[in-house]
Amino acid sequence: MTDQLPDIQTREQVRAHYAAAATAVSDGTGCCTTDTADEVPFGAGRYTDAERDLLPADAVAASLGCGNPLAVADLREGETVLDLGSGGGIDVLLSARRVGPTGKAYGLDMTEEMLALARRNADEAGASNVEFLKGHLEAIPLPDSTVDVVISNCVINLSTDKNTVFAETHRVLAPGGRIGVSDVVTEDHLTRAERADRGSHVGCVAGALSISEYRDGLAAAGFTDVDITLTQQIADGVHSAIIRATKPAH
Repeated sequence: MTDQLPDIQTREQVRAHYAAAATAVSDGTGCCTTDTADEVPFGAGRYTDAERDLLPADAVAASLGCGNPLAVADLREGETVLDLGSGGGIDVLLSARRVGPTGKAYGLDMTEEMLALARRNADEAGASNVEFLKGHLEAIPLPDSTVDVVISNCVINLSTDKNTVFAETHRVLAPGGRIGVSDVVTEDHLTRAERADRGSHVGCVAGALSISEYRDGLAAAGFTDVDITLTQQIADGVHSAIIRATKPAH
């Protein structure tokens, strides 16, 4: 863990941005498009037609991620999965189908509006093995060693204290547990100022870690087998990526 305090102003900007997105979906006024150049244009297009067809329309409409973590998480029947920054619930609902009735899918989000939307989507989908929790990535409200898999979709980059996010993720994972997340990373040569020039914090760019910073942060938290695979360039030196890592079994 770290003594660094979260940047309250940045966190509030992130909360307000995603609260507005959830409200837009709930009001039927749209979501997930933008007129500002520094927003990353990702969303439901990262999922297959078959996956989208399984879900309520509002869960699909509220998708703001930069990838599809379920494509690499290799979820298995009976597992417990946690989605960090679960938004409208798309990854939680898909995860719940993968782990089946003997498994459990948790979603963690700090935004009341997103949590309300996600719970409505879960009810509409008839998902009985899901639970949405209010909280922050830096203080996950689950006991130690209770989760088999942690997923996340373009959310860890929004935290201002990523080392604590990595430590908390390691804490809640059972020995032998794993992470499979989609996120935004930058090439190592980009400075903080250069990252900010390429996009805003709420747009998933200014707060992104470099590839080496991400790898080193996970290793410092105790993860092994860290693998970072770039999937798409979204700006000069900025990429979406799939990140995998394992908590040692012993």
